Amino acid sequence: MTKLFRIVVLGVAMALAGALATPPAHAAGGIVIYKAVYDSPGSDDGSNASLNAEFIVLKNNSKKTRYLKGWKLRDAAGHVYTFPRTKIKPGKRMRIHTGRGANDWNDRYWRRDWYVWNNSGDTAKLRRKNGTLVDKCSWGSSGPGYKYC
Repeated sequence: MTKLFRIVVLGVAMALAGALATPPAHAAGGIVIYKAVYDSPGSDDGSNASLNAEFIVLKNNSKKTRYLKGWKLRDAAGHVYTFPRTKIKPGKRMRIHTGRGANDWNDRYWRRDWYVWNNSGDTAKLRRKNGTLVDKCSWGSSGPGYKYC
């Protein structure tokens, strides 16, 4: 083996090791899907109270206020919530409810008339305004009706 070949192989190996050691996006800080409450308590009667008991929780794991205007939260069936002017302060959480209500710093409302998140399994995806995937959370048919992501 030539010296040049060994140097190239060593360089490739070091690059691969660095790529494999890169921490996940959650560790890097930023907005994450923290929890999905996909099965509201009681029967799914379609009432606003039942719809609002189904929600996604986002958390800002960074040390900076994050602005989400134009970001999108989507399920596997293509239901899309587009964030209006929204910010999440460092370390804070925000719930995105399915039903109707008054938006504030802690809660946003999708204003839908029926459920979004499937109890039998679904995937929540959060994307930036430019379409870049920020985070996702999936669940299957068995479980307690919520999942920490």
